[in-house]
Amino acid sequence: MRRRQRDRRRAEQAGRLAEIASAWLLRLKGYQILDQRARTRRGEIDLIAKRGQVIAFVEVKYRASRNEAIEAVSDQNWRRIAAAAEVWMSKRPSLARYNWRYDLIALAPGRLPHHLTDYWRP
Repeated sequence: MRRRQRDRRRAEQAGRLAEIASAWLLRLKGYQILDQRARTRRGEIDLIAKRGQVIAFVEVKYRASRNEAIEAVSDQNWRRIAAAAEVWMSKRPSLARYNWRYDLIALAPGRLPHHLTDYWRP
């Protein structure tokens, strides 16, 4: 049991570091981070960023390979993220004029983060 807890703790720590790295990547690309680990009654969104007239709801995945990270997000995950995005946006009427999209940032050890813009559509 302790090994499982330790592995889970390491995975959680790696996920947090991946989110921090992803937020910096987005900042370097000219995005403003509006929220991190945004929790709503419908779910959590890793990063919410704005650039120009677009709000990006970003899922961050860290896995052993970039392909594993990309494949780790199911359609069910995206639907949960979309539902959480609806709730998040409904509480911010000042952002109603912005377009939305769903991005993925895939990270793997020894590789640069890979930002896939407009990766999923509801």
